[in-house]
Amino acid sequence: MNNHLLPNLIAIVTSFSLLTANAECLTDYANPFIGTSANGHNYPGACTPFGMIQASPDSGNYSWDYCGGYRYEDKVVYGFSQTHFSGGGCTDLGDMLLLPFIGETPNGPVAVDKSVEVAKPGYYATTLAESKIRVETTVQGRSAIYRITAPTGGVINLLVDMQWGVIAHPKYYKPEEYVLKMDYTPRKDKLGFTATRSTKSWTERDVAFAVMFNRAYTSLKELPKRHESEKGKRLVFTFDLENNKELLIKLALSRNTIADAENNLKSEIPNWDFEGVYAKAKNAWENVFRRAEIEGTEEQKKIWYTALYHHHLQPHLVSDVNAKKFYTTFGTWDTFRAAAPLMTIIDGERFDDFIESMREQGRITGYLPQFSLWGYETQCMIGTHSVPIIVDWFLKNKDKLTDKDLIYWNSTFDQIKETLTVKHKGRRRENWDLYDNFGYYPYDKIKHSSVSRTMEAAYDDWCAAEMAKALGRKDDAELFSKRAERWRNVVDFSCGFARGKNTKGEWRQNFSPVKLAGDFCEGNSWQYTFHVMQDIPALIKMAGGREKFVEKLDKLFTLKATAEEMGEVLDVTGLIGQYAHGNEPSHHIIYLYTIAGRRDKTAKLAKEICETLYKATPEGICGNEDGGQMSAWYIFSMMGFYPVNPCGGEYILGAPQVPKTTLRLPNGKIFTIIAKKPGEKVSLNDKVYLNGKELKEMKISHTDILAGGELIFE
Repeated sequence: MNNHLLPNLIAIVTSFSLLTANAECLTDYANPFIGTSANGHNYPGACTPFGMIQASPDSGNYSWDYCGGYRYEDKVVYGFSQTHFSGGGCTDLGDMLLLPFIGETPNGPVAVDKSVEVAKPGYYATTLAESKIRVETTVQGRSAIYRITAPTGGVINLLVDMQWGVIAHPKYYKPEEYVLKMDYTPRKDKLGFTATRSTKSWTERDVAFAVMFNRAYTSLKELPKRHESEKGKRLVFTFDLENNKELLIKLALSRNTIADAENNLKSEIPNWDFEGVYAKAKNAWENVFRRAEIEGTEEQKKIWYTALYHHHLQPHLVSDVNAKKFYTTFGTWDTFRAAAPLMTIIDGERFDDFIESMREQGRITGYLPQFSLWGYETQCMIGTHSVPIIVDWFLKNKDKLTDKDLIYWNSTFDQIKETLTVKHKGRRRENWDLYDNFGYYPYDKIKHSSVSRTMEAAYDDWCAAEMAKALGRKDDAELFSKRAERWRNVVDFSCGFARGKNTKGEWRQNFSPVKLAGDFCEGNSWQYTFHVMQDIPALIKMAGGREKFVEKLDKLFTLKATAEEMGEVLDVTGLIGQYAHGNEPSHHIIYLYTIAGRRDKTAKLAKEICETLYKATPEGICGNEDGGQMSAWYIFSMMGFYPVNPCGGEYILGAPQVPKTTLRLPNGKIFTIIAKKPGEKVSLNDKVYLNGKELKEMKISHTDILAGGELIFE
């Protein structure tokens, strides 16, 4: 494997950690409450960058609104569980719910005092309104520590609910059947317990737990089942805090064994130093934020550093401390567009491990991930967009590879080829026989998303072709290059729109380009017609040239339609005309103006979206945050460029929204973006300079960034 990015990493991290006492604390700007209301689906709890544990309150359950387990407007909590999914549209996780209480066991949620609720990177705290119990938590990667403070001491109880999970509506998943099996063993010294459980919701998972208390419990009881099908136990531990008002709980998880969970806990939180654990978590986040600093307004800094925070919540590291690193929760349909390319810039030292984790999952399942969760494949969404993520990293590093590296990458390509051509038992949405027979997915055979699936498969094919060319695999390059053109089979050039086609080669009748869903995945034809990131010149030609193309883009951003005309898809939010910023297929479109020679229009829309669709409030993200993709769009656009084609390392220019951005890169270089007129209207005569040389084409490369230097917008 190529580890050329690693040598300078320790020096960089050390330099961040040795900041002077007068340095601005960037973690003070990040606000985990942003995106916890409206459609953001974020959680406010404590976590570390890419960590396994997200210790966070659960204020609701059993609906799409609670994919993150929490909504800011709620004034109650069911308790505090240890794993959460960041900003998604599906539900799972919520392992081991904890709830301290006094008196009778709560039969439902309890009120909290919202006025004293606190969320910071690596820390969360709230107070239970009736009992006045203060709950604080902080974390390391696989472990968490809770500090439970009772105002007057005395007897306090702790509910440990192992039946709980963050799951979808009961009409899809029965809560009582969520836990398949469970076992637990209390410690003989009454200072904790160990447990295992298997669950099935979005995916089927096994988790092991190790839990310790800083004082022995005085009694333990098991609550009766609420339903005969329940397998998860609900335990109540009682403690006497007469001489000490503080109960500390530390815990760790493992995907493997109890022994591994115990070792994770011993390694990461060996003592009871709550403040020390928080200091480490805070420092980890400070190091992340130092990699990408901006000069800007207070509001911009709050949104920017929170975006960096959200961008670093997934994928999750789920391997044990003594094991080879393994990451999961790759929501590739969302993140291949900007979140993954951004990681190749500011988190490059991790990317070899990301790729190897995808490959490892592929070895187990037979195909590379679509959407993994805790190392298991959910088969969520369409396309296989781990392919562009892998190929992008390969293309960005292909000139530095050794012969040994090339053996590795040829093996990786073999996995890509198998993933994109071979039918795997139990895998939905492949249908390669249909795809190859017709050259597209016919809508009378594929009832949902036939056009979107064709266009996204063609993009994956294009990526595979580029990798095959670079590896000198001529036959494979020819195969995938031909398949990459299949997007043309679902674009009706006579009307200029992507459109469903049946097995007879007939276009769908009664076609409306504003109609959501049907032949399109979480979108409509207006959005998907521009979903040819690999061949924008072909789209421009199809429109009749640059001027006509710009006119069509103008119409996209101004065309209104009624709810009746469009229909409803929960994910299609943040509308500007037919452009939907709250969902991923639209994200590259404003930068098509630059490619068509109208960067001024890109700049105008970038300013509008950054200022109106991102706010430093709980409602501040206009759609599902989707594992860092919404945040990555903001970060790129604030800097002034974006990966329209997210595979290969080319970034199309827009206009920076802040005076200065400083990127401290994993290779030790510094890349600075300076805007003489941040966020202002861009003139067609404005110039851009890279290291003193004027850029004639409005783009820069990944190599330009990693080389360090200055990008100056006049």
